[in-house]
Order: sequence, then structure tokens, then C-alpha cells
Amino acid sequence: MKLTVIGGTGLIGSQVVQKLTAAGHQAVPAALSTGLDLITGQGLDQALEGAEVVVNVANSPTFDEASTGFFRTSMDNLLAAGEGADVRHQVILSIVGVDQVPQLVYYRAKTLQEELLRQGPTPYSIVRATQFFEFMNTLVFETSDDTTVRLPATCLQPIASADVADAVADVSTGTPLRATWNVAGPDVFPLDELGRLTLAAQRDNRTVITDDNAGTFAGVTGDVLTAGPDAHLAPTHYQDWIHTAR
Repeated sequence: MKLTVIGGTGLIGSQVVQKLTAAGHQAVPAALSTGLDLITGQGLDQALEGAEVVVNVANSPTFDEASTGFFRTSMDNLLAAGEGADVRHQVILSIVGVDQVPQLVYYRAKTLQEELLRQGPTPYSIVRATQFFEFMNTLVFETSDDTTVRLPATCLQPIASADVADAVADVSTGTPLRATWNVAGPDVFPLDELGRLTLAAQRDNRTVITDDNAGTFAGVTGDVLTAGPDAHLAPTHYQDWIHTAR
């Protein structure tokens, strides 16, 4: 099977390409570095030529208001080009709880991307993942100083990027779901506790202060960012991963 992986040189995309190739498929990475511009459409027809499946893991270059335009234009271009190329399955990677956090503009932009895919002409699958282990460091330290790290007690269920890539590859080679599938790590943590685990693993002596007004997920309450009982739970535990990720 030939699959074009949009964003195929990034953190998730490169792993998806490797996993698909190892399984015997023809996985073609497509990104700016390969001559693809999702906004102008340059290189899109060539990237999709002969592809049965499009796997879209491309991300907006910013997380502000401009992300809405990126996801709208890129999704419109991909759907039109995919229909012209007779693509049989469009897959995107999204975020668990993305439609439950309207106060975050980036989440609103990803929700729009999902809606455009659902309304499009091609059978589709949406893989929603929780926050990646690899981004925890950035999330933990975005509201820190020399002595403290301030974090809300927002519940998260983080997942290793390798496990996300496994899920995306599996869905991409199957029958279109015409639905959303949630994947998550095996453990739920309050973000402030994740901060303490991260600091301890890195032998960082700063103190974590619980502050529900701090950082990206300030004001996000309840379990909207966790995957729920019907999700696929990946095998990798954060506590195991963090000690090998240095």
C-alpha cells in the first residue's frame, strides 16, 4: 500500500514512516523540506500521486490565531487534492478533549480541522492523542523561575510519541473509521504532580507550587484532557520513559 505522510519528517511523522516501511508499505514523507507547501498547494499533487492513503500529522508553525488559517487552508487543499488523486482514506492526528477546551485558540483550530475532514469527500479517520511525553518538559517549565515551577492541577494522561506513531500507523492501514479514536498513556496525573516527577528525575531542586492560573492549561478543570474508558491505552509509563530520555 502506498501512503503519503504529510509532516513526515517531524517527531510523529518520521516514526510513522519508519513503522509503515517496516511493515512492508510504501510510505512517502511529504514536508516543506521535500518541496511540499500545504498553504500554497505547491508540490501537493506530486506528493499524493498514486497514494491510497493520506496521513496528515503536519502541525501549524504557531499556536496563536494564525493556526486557524493554517488548518483551514491546509485541510481544504489536502481534501481537494486527495479527491483529485482518488485517495481512499484521509487520516489526521488530533488531540484528546480538543473540542472541550474552547479557551485555547490552538484547540479551536484543531477542532475546525476535524470538522472540515468530517465534511469532506473522502472516508476518514481521526486519531486523538493525549499530550506527548516529549512535550512535558516545555509544559512544566513554561511558568518557572530560578527557584519555583508554578503548575495547575489539571489532569493529564500523557503518552509516548512512539506509541502515538504506532496508533496512527495501525489506523492508516485499516478500514476508514469514519469516527474518532482516542489513544492515551496508561496513567493519569495532575500536572503539578507530573512536574514533581520530572524535576526529581532530572535532579532539579526547584519547588513545584500548585497554581491553577499558571501556564497553558490554566483554568482547565475536570478530566476533559484524559481519554476516558473507551480509549486505547498505550504501554509506556511516564516514570519509565523519563529516566531514559536524557
